[in-house]
Amino acid sequence: MALTTLLVLLGLFAVGLITLVFQAALARGQAKPSGEGLLIGLVTDFFDTLGIGNFAPTTAWFKFRKLLPDSHIPGTLNVGHALPVIVQSAIFLVLLGVEVDTTLLIGCVLAAVMGANLVVNAPVRSVQLIVGVALIIAAGLFAASNLGLMPAGGTASGLPLPLLILAIGVHFVLGILMAFGIGLYAPSLILLSLLGLDPRLAFPIMTSCCAFLMPVSAIKFTASERISFPLVIGIMIGGIPAVLLAAYVVKELPMVWLRWGVVVVVLYASALLIRSALTKTSDQPAP
Repeated sequence: MALTTLLVLLGLFAVGLITLVFQAALARGQAKPSGEGLLIGLVTDFFDTLGIGNFAPTTAWFKFRKLLPDSHIPGTLNVGHALPVIVQSAIFLVLLGVEVDTTLLIGCVLAAVMGANLVVNAPVRSVQLIVGVALIIAAGLFAASNLGLMPAGGTASGLPLPLLILAIGVHFVLGILMAFGIGLYAPSLILLSLLGLDPRLAFPIMTSCCAFLMPVSAIKFTASERISFPLVIGIMIGGIPAVLLAAYVVKELPMVWLRWGVVVVVLYASALLIRSALTKTSDQPAP
């Protein structure tokens, strides 16, 4: 029953998100999707479905190509990737959702949603510094994966009460960080694995947290000026076929070398963000 309810809610969230984005984009005359945004969605959401995450690589892409001001990154990330992540969540709920403890799944989702929506109007330098430092942490997590230092996890489908409370509390914090444009996947996977959960079962939890909090965040982000609708719409369109391809066609893909590449690119983006935060540079995209 709970699984069916979540799937129905995801469908409603998807319809609401599409309506919200296109109404706001049309009102501003920005409803034409960006071709580069479409490519970003294709690439980053493909690997996101495989567990790499899409926020850090997309941020690195934005910074390398100088596509938009730093203050626009959290909104564009959260809204652009929301629809592909909803599709991801539905797929993993169907494939693995019945195996996950319902209290853990719903508790983490609600906590993440409650933690989101706090930084739409945060100072630009705060966003730059927080995202920059978080990207360094993300790069460290990618490197740890390559070196075999990530926790292997256990075989449990649920957690005892003290660990359940801990997991829910941490996901509240991760929801806050999501609104800053900091990915939830890697820290959620590490936390749940350390607590003894079967790592496979972290996927429906991770994707569902993001699938519910990102559309909620979108309500504030689309009403603000800190968002690029051409990129958002391009990512939304490109991300859906990428998710379906990764989930149903690609069964196994060697990820080690790709993760090392992501480490390099993410560190580069982090350095650019921190440099921008520590210097009095204009918050305008390059012409």
